[in-house]
Amino acid sequence: QVQLVESGGGLVQAGESLRLSCTASGTPFRMNYMAWYRQAPGKGREMVATFNSDGGTTYSNSVKGRSSISVGHDYTNVYLQIDALKPEDTAVYYCKALLHAGHGWVDYWGHGTQVTVSS
Repeated sequence: QVQLVESGGGLVQAGESLRLSCTASGTPFRMNYMAWYRQAPGKGREMVATFNSDGGTTYSNSVKGRSSISVGHDYTNVYLQIDALKPEDTAVYYCKALLHAGHGWVDYWGHGTQVTVSS
């Protein structure tokens, strides 16, 4: 089993930057992709950014150009930097990863970290 734990959320002012971290622990694994999702109050969960095992990245239009996803050298950490934060970035941010830890490819989710952006 693998556990994902997010950190780095909090209350920030519009225009500031934030760096979220996600740490994977437990059974050694292979990674297919790691990603950040978010869910704003009253809305569905949406993809923010992904990092694939070939090094490719994708971003949602809402954060493209002001965000960056990166991973640690052994894929046990994935980071999300968002600059020029806006009130509409307020959401719970979740780490997700498609990993193989000995029992097939499985989607793992963290429990989320709250980001609140004040205007």
